Amino acid sequence: MNVSTRLDRLRTGAATLSVVYNVVATVVKLIAAYATGSVSLFSEAAHSATDIFSSVLAFFSIRAAAQPPDQEHPYGHGKIESLTGLAESILLLLIVFYIVKEGVVRLWQPAEVQHIELGIWVMALSSITSLGVALYVQKIGRSTNSMALQANGQHLLLDFWTSLGVLIALGISKVTGWDRADSVLAIAFGLWLGWGAFKMCREAVDQLIDKRITDDELAVIQEILNSEPGVISYHRLRTRHSGALHYVDVHVVVPREWSVVQAHDIADRLEKSIAVNLAPAEVVIHVDPEGEPDD
Repeated sequence: MNVSTRLDRLRTGAATLSVVYNVVATVVKLIAAYATGSVSLFSEAAHSATDIFSSVLAFFSIRAAAQPPDQEHPYGHGKIESLTGLAESILLLLIVFYIVKEGVVRLWQPAEVQHIELGIWVMALSSITSLGVALYVQKIGRSTNSMALQANGQHLLLDFWTSLGVLIALGISKVTGWDRADSVLAIAFGLWLGWGAFKMCREAVDQLIDKRITDDELAVIQEILNSEPGVISYHRLRTRHSGALHYVDVHVVVPREWSVVQAHDIADRLEKSIAVNLAPAEVVIHVDPEGEPDD
């Protein structure tokens, strides 16, 4: 199994897990909200329902982005993941706005909760499971450079924090009788998560406008080029991301007296080395003879 196929399977598996988890979590929370009459629990169920949408979006975008290049899309379909990441980040910001707004409203109109023990058990289970799934999805998203999975992992992490907030609020309400606790926690968590959503949105935009790869990744390329004995110098190093794929092209200067075969061999060796170290990557090396002016 090649690297690209293995990464596609990891991304697809993580996206499928996210969809299944969100469906189950939404159903359980809706049942608990109906049984307890908790407005905060009902909001949490509504939030989980939006996660289903984002999970489905991530699932299909990953499959679409994995399609090979074709005649109309010679650079592939990786930007679909970036667009999905942007859409999910915007959705996340809207959810955060809703949470903060509801928190403010409930400061003045607190809701009475029935069967509070049931709500506590459901939120405790939701907190534990959502954190586990979120960390796994984000780990796969980072390791495969999947913008869609990273955004989806942020949604799941939001589910963890909001579930934990409702859990703490229910616990405080049960112990102290203070029914405004969930509102205070919702506002605090919402503002913190809003900052994370903004950063995710900015990263998606960077990919869409072809911002270069990170400094660490760039250093890997430069080290490979500098360690190649036949390379006199290099210039016009350009990089970008498209979904999970790195795109790299660079001009290397070699001795003028070299044959075409020698120049081809060094270009081929450099392309393979960079592609392996930044996998998955598409690398193009242009060879310039020594003494030619830079383009």
